[in-house]
Amino acid sequence: MEEEGTTPAISRKTLLKAALIATPVPLLAAGAPALARTVWAEGGPLTPTPFCDDGDDPTPAQTEGPYFKPNSPRRSTIPGSGTGLTVSGYVFGLACQPLANVLLDFWQCDTNGNYDNVGFNYRGHQFTDANGAFKLTTIVPGLYPGRTRHIHVKAQAPNRPVLTTQLYFPGEPRNNTDTIFNPALLMTVRTVGGRREATFDFVLRVQGTPPTSPPPTSPPPTTPPPTGTWAPGVGYTAGAGVTYGGSSYRCLQAHTSQAGWEPPNVPALWQRV
Repeated sequence: MEEEGTTPAISRKTLLKAALIATPVPLLAAGAPALARTVWAEGGPLTPTPFCDDGDDPTPAQTEGPYFKPNSPRRSTIPGSGTGLTVSGYVFGLACQPLANVLLDFWQCDTNGNYDNVGFNYRGHQFTDANGAFKLTTIVPGLYPGRTRHIHVKAQAPNRPVLTTQLYFPGEPRNNTDTIFNPALLMTVRTVGGRREATFDFVLRVQGTPPTSPPPTSPPPTTPPPTGTWAPGVGYTAGAGVTYGGSSYRCLQAHTSQAGWEPPNVPALWQRV
């Protein structure tokens, strides 16, 4: 399958060797880049998500990770021991139209920096919904020599080339010495109740007509989530708590509320607690 973009392959052994002799580089900005939906709303052009690969796939041998493995199980929740992590967002085309049925295949190491090259632990694929949205529930990956903290992903719109890339965490010290790290692939991350919630929008090289209305937007993750009684016209972030009809609910996906989307009516957006 032809992949989007090309880049010189870097073997893992070369990478580890380079990491040992690399000199420090200036500190990179810790802030994550703007979400695609925000850029579009401000009138800016959408830039395709960069290709990013460490040269380790396809797998030549089951000896060391990280290696991509085909046929991962279809699941949006990847069980494991460690700090809980939720990664959510949308997949857009170049014209900022949401893309449905995009295949997203995720794989990562465990909290100790080890990859499962025999089974399918910490591996799984899913498809974007009709609104181009996705949500991955997993754990924060660990560290291993030569690399900063990251999550691998392959993204493929129906009948389109595959994009191989990685997602990174802001504020990681190793971001400054990892030769593969790309600040354009930083997620927006915040800590909520001992868990971490991350947001990232993918942009694939798919042409299309711009939508007639703005794509979904949400307040910056640093904004405290609204609380109190649910009301229409409010921008709720994932994790926000509200009450409605005498019951408490937790927001599952960032959105702007509207009449008809009261918490009991939209379990995809609100979970009763």
